[in-house]
Amino acid sequence: MVKKRSNVIPTAPFTRILASQGAQRVSADASKEFADVITEIATEIAEQAAKIAKHSGRKTILENDVRLAAKQ
Repeated sequence: MVKKRSNVIPTAPFTRILASQGAQRVSADASKEFADVITEIATEIAEQAAKIAKHSGRKTILENDVRLAAKQ
């Protein structure tokens, strides 16, 4: 599991995602927690994609690397 990091992504987009799924109101704590969870998942995918690119002898992460990392 990845260590929790402070969010570099604003919480407003996460609030909109939650609201778009039917929530009438979203608390600030809920938005922050959702942002933390999604950031953690995205970080894990990014780390895996970087490993895949490196294993393939590349410095550049490609779309397919991200897709493959997300499936793992």
